[in-house]
Amino acid sequence: MTASAALLATGALAAPAAASSSPAANAPDSGKSAVATAPASVTETQDPERLQEFWTAERMRDATPLEQLAPEAVTKLGQQPRKSVASGAERTVEGVTPAAPERGVGPADFPQAGGEWTGGGDVVTTSGRVFFTYDGRQASCSGNAVTSENSSTVMTAGHCVKMDGNWHTDWVFVPGYDNGEAPHGKWTASETLTTPQWEASEDINYDVGAAVVGELDGKKLTDVVGGQGLAFNGEHNQDMYAFGFPAADPYDGERLIYCSGTTFKDPLLSNDHGMDCDMTGGSSGGPWFTDFDESTGQGLQSSVNSFGYVFLPNTMFGPHFGADAETLYQTAQSS
Repeated sequence: MTASAALLATGALAAPAAASSSPAANAPDSGKSAVATAPASVTETQDPERLQEFWTAERMRDATPLEQLAPEAVTKLGQQPRKSVASGAERTVEGVTPAAPERGVGPADFPQAGGEWTGGGDVVTTSGRVFFTYDGRQASCSGNAVTSENSSTVMTAGHCVKMDGNWHTDWVFVPGYDNGEAPHGKWTASETLTTPQWEASEDINYDVGAAVVGELDGKKLTDVVGGQGLAFNGEHNQDMYAFGFPAADPYDGERLIYCSGTTFKDPLLSNDHGMDCDMTGGSSGGPWFTDFDESTGQGLQSSVNSFGYVFLPNTMFGPHFGADAETLYQTAQSS
């Protein structure tokens, strides 16, 4: 069976450029779980003061969803065999609550295929937009602050830190983004990271990224906005919530949007979670939660918005957080 897959874009979605051309990506699956390997990373030599000025409200509003800037990334994934994702013992990490937590109001609609999140809670401050420069143009994704040893770790999609062989620059995270405003500041990445499989061949099964951000006004990220917990090596077919800032039609990137429902395992080409969801480009990298509590806005991040099939509209897929995603997180949080 052949099928077109794509990173989150408008309506029809686009795929990572190298996904079907790498020998590693096309190697037969032995059916055995691989041993997780060290993630790839790049240390940013960014000037936080310059980026505070660079990312004006106008630039943030005008930033284009990454997927719309990379039409050349569209490719066929149908030649890839289904592959298992390395998995270990199930593990969870508890979240941390900010000093002045948002209060949730719940309950929210479940299932929900795409609606504005009005429930409040910690997710309003931990989730945000990601801005960066790709190929000389300003682009956007989504991300989420998570609990970590360094209190400075953001989880996102792999293609939101590196795409078409190049690491993005001018990378900042804006938690609680609100119509061009940064109510909790613009946090500059000192290091961005991704899985070795995304680094080597942009394998859609491992489309996970992370960033370590520097201090802002002498404070660390999760001390200000809190951090969500995480879950690794969990099961498929669970009730999950997905969040992001889609910026392609019919959305405009100015609102926190969510989807919710019982997920299913991708029946076609990946090992990913699937969910009925109409979020578009710009939502890439936004968090998926298991054990999400609508009254507090807290959950365990278990995936990120990643891709969809062009022939299967209003359905989103997110990578399974297995052993390599856990290693990525461990490396990021200890940086």
